[in-house]
Amino acid sequence: MVEQVLAGRVALVTGAARGMGAGVARGLAAHGARVALVGLEPEQLAEQAQRCGNGSRAWTADVTDQARMTEVANEVREQFGRIDVLVANAGVATGGTLRIADPAAYDRVIEVNLLGSVRTARAVLPHLIESRGYYLQIASAAALLPTAVMASYAASKSGVEAFAHAVSGEVLHLGVDVGIGYLIWTDSDMTSGIGEHPALKAAHDAMPWPVNRVYPAQPAIDALVDGVLRRKGHVMAPKWLWFTYWNRAASALLAPRIANRFARRAEAEYRRHPEQIGLVGAGGAADANRGASDDA
Repeated sequence: MVEQVLAGRVALVTGAARGMGAGVARGLAAHGARVALVGLEPEQLAEQAQRCGNGSRAWTADVTDQARMTEVANEVREQFGRIDVLVANAGVATGGTLRIADPAAYDRVIEVNLLGSVRTARAVLPHLIESRGYYLQIASAAALLPTAVMASYAASKSGVEAFAHAVSGEVLHLGVDVGIGYLIWTDSDMTSGIGEHPALKAAHDAMPWPVNRVYPAQPAIDALVDGVLRRKGHVMAPKWLWFTYWNRAASALLAPRIANRFARRAEAEYRRHPEQIGLVGAGGAADANRGASDDA
């Protein structure tokens, strides 16, 4: 039986309708937490909240909507009495070189992944200060290895990494710990969506080992949950990303020449499949079809 180390604690997880967010929500619930699951898909969120148990509940919200995120955070605090953990996981992705990428999708990636994280943290931070809680920001190996054909994603994840590091220095004296999670090609809806796009698949397949592997989701979920339990400053899944973290300057020097090979291949694929340029995966479809954000 899993030790109930989070019994009596409340965790708010964004992007929790599916994939990594849903997995982390269930993992935190298994350790006793009540979870507030936040996302864009009411039915999937409600299903995941039921799977979490412990009185967990779902809220429908677009993380880029500051007023709605503040409302959600206040409602969670009122409903559950506290917020101890924030996992800022919501994110979308698109592909294509800057020259040919769909501008709306390109900019939306930065808005959701970076500004959505900022607005989420702004809404929840007062409650974390109250509880002396923990904030885990999900970044990506793309912050360590900026990837051609996914420049908007890399920019957004580099941004949230810097944002979380900076906020950590602002709130440490208030009892709030901040951590950053780094993942790479994890088997999720987003990665599956990338695999369905010829250009992104071409880019992925041309990457060198071990960057081109797709890693199973559960070990990454377990690592993130362990990061919450231990209030870690950094979570690497897989662990070899530590090597990249400490050698990012060398990686940045080598990356352009390596990336140029698959960027040319990917761009050719995009020109053959122009209909494929947009947000990827089920999460991308949910964001593209987002509507009114009503409490689920």
